[in-house]
Amino acid sequence: MTEKKNRLILHSSVAWHVPLIMDIDVARAVGFDGIDPSTRKLRGFLDAGFTEQELLARLEGIDIPGFGAVFDIERGGASEADLMMEAESTFRLAHLVGAKGIQVMTGPVDVRAVVAHAKGEHTDLYKGMLGFPRQEQIAATVKNLSRIADLAAQFDLLLYLEPMSWTPLNKIADNVEIIERSGRDNIRLIVDYWHCFTAGDTPDVVARLSKDLLYGVHISDSRPFAAGIPIEDDLRDIEMGSGVIDLKLWTDAVKATGYDDWWGCESFSRKWHQENAYEIGREVHRQMKQLVQG
Repeated sequence: MTEKKNRLILHSSVAWHVPLIMDIDVARAVGFDGIDPSTRKLRGFLDAGFTEQELLARLEGIDIPGFGAVFDIERGGASEADLMMEAESTFRLAHLVGAKGIQVMTGPVDVRAVVAHAKGEHTDLYKGMLGFPRQEQIAATVKNLSRIADLAAQFDLLLYLEPMSWTPLNKIADNVEIIERSGRDNIRLIVDYWHCFTAGDTPDVVARLSKDLLYGVHISDSRPFAAGIPIEDDLRDIEMGSGVIDLKLWTDAVKATGYDDWWGCESFSRKWHQENAYEIGREVHRQMKQLVQG
């Protein structure tokens, strides 16, 4: 059976505070082609006392192209063992629910560590490789990503690397280099408009990518941002289509690569998170359909 092209996927952030079961129902009611449920919501269902069989029954017929995430993948020393255990646990969950991929990210995922480093202040937060030479950052990330990819392959999973705009390796070019140097055929790149925009990448950079490198798109908007460290909680507190990112321009750039797989939408609008999840889901679906399939 041929998989539908340009599938519209409901991301768990659209209705951030509702449980997994509501995401599933919103996706079905509105007409999304699948969900990106997040580790948090999947584990939340199981941690509440439901069985794996009950989880699978609720997910019957639901496409899950992937979910996230494994964070801070450059971790070394004793933390590297923790990283691999986290990765294996996530991969087992993905295999259980029939997901095709898992999102991975370099760190530090906590932007407060980046802010403290920039100010020269002490912090007990995980700092990753802040302040290290770029090639050392790349080498450590490549080493770990290769290990993680080999483990993911045992579960028939793809990894998709998302550049995080406040981290040292925040550019598309950095992440393409990491993927190429890893030398694994199950690693891809996901394009997130907000992270690209706040890292200083442009639609032209995206349009030059190979479609074979891509797996997933996060359509996302932003408040105005000029320079400095992007603070996600502030900049992403905006309704989709109301911010400064030209969503059509970025979507057209992705399309220019020939990419026609799945598309998601991340939303961190505090107002939307307090609204009716079905109404917000319908509005997100309407905008996504117009952008991607219009």
